[in-house]
Amino acid sequence: MQTKKSQVGYYRRRFFWDAFFYLLFLVLNLSLALPLLAQEEAKLAVKPSEIEELKKQAPKIYLDCSLCDLDYIRTEITFVNYVRDRKEAQVYILITTQRTGSGGREYTLAFMGQQDYQGINLEQKYFTSQTDTEDEIREGLVQALKTGLMTYMARTPLRRYLAISYIPEAKPQELKDKWNYWIFNIRGYGYFSGESNYHYESTSITLSANRVTAASKIKLSLYYGENKSTFHYNDLKIVSQSEGGSFTGLFVKSLGEHWSVGAFVDASTSTYENIKYSLNPAPAIEYNFFPYSLSSRRQLRCLYRLNWQTVRYREETIYDKIKENLWSQSLSLTLDLKEKWGTISTTLSGSHYFHDWRKNRLTSFGVVNLYLFKGFSFYVLGGGSRIHDQLSLPKKGASLEEVLLRRRQLETSYSYFLSIGLSYSFGSVFTNVVNPRFGSEGGGGIRIEIN
Repeated sequence: MQTKKSQVGYYRRRFFWDAFFYLLFLVLNLSLALPLLAQEEAKLAVKPSEIEELKKQAPKIYLDCSLCDLDYIRTEITFVNYVRDRKEAQVYILITTQRTGSGGREYTLAFMGQQDYQGINLEQKYFTSQTDTEDEIREGLVQALKTGLMTYMARTPLRRYLAISYIPEAKPQELKDKWNYWIFNIRGYGYFSGESNYHYESTSITLSANRVTAASKIKLSLYYGENKSTFHYNDLKIVSQSEGGSFTGLFVKSLGEHWSVGAFVDASTSTYENIKYSLNPAPAIEYNFFPYSLSSRRQLRCLYRLNWQTVRYREETIYDKIKENLWSQSLSLTLDLKEKWGTISTTLSGSHYFHDWRKNRLTSFGVVNLYLFKGFSFYVLGGGSRIHDQLSLPKKGASLEEVLLRRRQLETSYSYFLSIGLSYSFGSVFTNVVNPRFGSEGGGGIRIEIN
């Protein structure tokens, strides 16, 4: 029994001394390692005196994106300097978007080096889905921006403060789409406003089905809407109402990088245009002078349509017609450019009826936004038409209420609209600061706008 007690005591003493020596060994190692770690941290730490110098060495970027949440981007990406004029930037970033077949958007981020980074250009793609929230979209866009900016950050002293992580790619799996690329949408809309002597309501519903692939495109849409205005003046009550519906169909087949063929199918009814029903199938062909793969930056498309229309009017027209079958053709030319110096989007189209070439229409539309020189930009938005093809005008004309409330189409030989504006800003180059107080925007400088 005594022997067992002595053995237990022996093992206890041995365990104590083993633990003591292990602890002593650990303390000695930490005493040697901690000074070395402190030295490494001191090397990596940014001294206050270095902060301003690092800010000066950060790339200066100009972000050209009309749909972006710029305050959010400036808050999430703080390792660059944001400037208010593209000519001051070392990296010019042009972000363009176009709709995808799934109802989402394709963002194309074109990074163009200037000054110290001249000739260093790259492009990033970012895709969203129709179900993405606004927060998910801007978060993904920020990630795409960060990825592209790494090319330029690697050429600055700030690269030592950047951390890179890698997420292993999942094993590729075969994609199975039970919907076969079809996207369906149901939209309802209602707007109501009023005063004591006035009430307005507008309601509509839209059903759509789209299927878009690289080889083909199908877009179908069904719409119906009503508008109603009610006025009270003394004992007089005036009610004005209009309604309309339409079906539009588009079928397109891709034929390489420049050609496409397809067909339009349109059906409509409208009290405003005096149309009880109209059906208009139209085969079409299009040529793009630029490759379709460059469509997010530049397009020059020529589209030809051959139209056959059968129409029945609600009332007898000024040409003594209640129904007729019509042949016509149209040709349109569209130019879309998005470059560092600005954007241009313009369309010129012409059409005529075969039974009477004098029944024709010429229409133009354009948006031009130019950055002419440092801090100065100019834009013009406008359009106009020469109209000689109003075949559906009712013979009895329109009442005073219908004229004043624009419930009936009126005879005219032209239409136009025009908007012109310019902007000049000067002052601080940088726009890094975000200050949401009172809803005001951060950044320095003065901005002058004339519209």
